[in-house]
Amino acid sequence: MASKADNKPTELDPSWEIPVHVGIIMDGNGRWARARGLNRLAGHRAGTENLRRIVRACADFGIKYLTVFAFSTENWARPKEEVDGLMEIMEEFIDKEIDELDAEGVQIRHVGKLDGIPERLKAKIKMSIERTRHNNRLVLSVAFNYGGRDEIVQAVRKIVAEGIPPDEITEETIANHLYTAGMPDPDLVIRTSGEIRISNFLLWQSAYAEWYFTPRFWPDFGREDLIAAIADYNRRERRFGRVLDAD
Repeated sequence: MASKADNKPTELDPSWEIPVHVGIIMDGNGRWARARGLNRLAGHRAGTENLRRIVRACADFGIKYLTVFAFSTENWARPKEEVDGLMEIMEEFIDKEIDELDAEGVQIRHVGKLDGIPERLKAKIKMSIERTRHNNRLVLSVAFNYGGRDEIVQAVRKIVAEGIPPDEITEETIANHLYTAGMPDPDLVIRTSGEIRISNFLLWQSAYAEWYFTPRFWPDFGREDLIAAIADYNRRERRFGRVLDAD
């Protein structure tokens, strides 16, 4: 859980272990907008602006992988106006940020399916992936048209299609057929807005992740909030199912 506001550090402690891979469920854009008398798309635009800031903070802190949940397979059920607006916002983000992200050594990956995404946006996603594929300062994976259960279904289908015998299927086999193949599992997953659930995000990969829930709406989640999450992560004992000698 989130640390108390009055105990929040404002700078990284040099002794802290920095999580290699951080996942973020960027929740609360709509409620942030409603509290200000704005429409939901204004909240999504504010959330996208904040993503720029958090990407840079992650790179500054030495985090190597950042995976953000931007649009789920279930989000297609939202009103058409909102869905269309989200597609436009994703396009705008790529157009505005690709030059600077590339210059800063950020590699962009897409996590999810491209099915159903407008052709123009699909082309820009592919372009951003290709353009940044050699960058290695930070890997930014955008889960867009993504669902954790669907990801596992797609992995199983690939395994079956490849004719891999059942007795040769291991956890590694499945991991290698997920969208995140080749990436380490997340060490820390953050969810903003006060909701305490995982919402179909990285179901397989987050099996042993540390979870951090904060009431802060995503557009307001800043650099110091990320530091607080890392501080909380450093107070955890990661056991991975084992019993420590002291227990």
